[in-house]
Amino acid sequence: MKNKKQLSSEQSAELIETLRTRFEKNKNRHKGIDWAKVQEKLEAKPDKLWALDEMEVTGGEPDVIGYDQKTDEFLFCDCSAETPKERRSWCYDRAAWESRKANKPENTAMDAAAEMGIEMLTEEQYIDLQQLGEFDLKTSSWLQTPANIRKLGGAIFGDRRFGRVFIYHNGADSYYAARGFRGLLKV
Repeated sequence: MKNKKQLSSEQSAELIETLRTRFEKNKNRHKGIDWAKVQEKLEAKPDKLWALDEMEVTGGEPDVIGYDQKTDEFLFCDCSAETPKERRSWCYDRAAWESRKANKPENTAMDAAAEMGIEMLTEEQYIDLQQLGEFDLKTSSWLQTPANIRKLGGAIFGDRRFGRVFIYHNGADSYYAARGFRGLLKV
C-alpha cells in the first residue's frame, strides 16, 4: 500500500473512470442512484478517492451499493466475486496476531482496514451485500465481530455455499489462504 494518502490528478481521473465503468455495468447494485452525483462527491473528497484506490489495488473492485439519506453519503463496498486477493491470509486483529506464538501472518484484517481508511463489513452489511449478487463462493470474509465474542477469543466470518449465506466463527488468531475481508467506505 502507498504511504501518501493522495492520488495525482491522473490517478484520480483513471480511478473515477474505472468506478464509472463498473457502476454502469452493475446497475442492479445501485438502483435510482445517479453517477453524476457520485462523481461530484468523489471529486470533492480526495482522501476518499485514496481509500477507494486502496480497495481497487488490493482486488476489491469497489462499487456503489447504496445511499445514506441521513448522512448524504454514498456507500462503496468491495464487490469482487471472491474476497479481495491482496487481503487474504491475515488473522482478525492485532490482539489475535500478538497472541500467536509462531507463524504470525504479515498483517491483520482490522489493521489493514484502518490503514486503508475503510471499515470491515458487519454481519448485517455482509448479508445485505449478498442480496446484490453471489459473493465468496470459494473464499470467506472476516466480519466486524461483536465485543462479547471477541472477548472470548473468537471472530466471525461469512461466505456463500449451497445457495445461501453462512456466518461462522473461528479463533481470531486463525488465518487461511482463502479468508480475507471486505470493506465499506462512505463518501
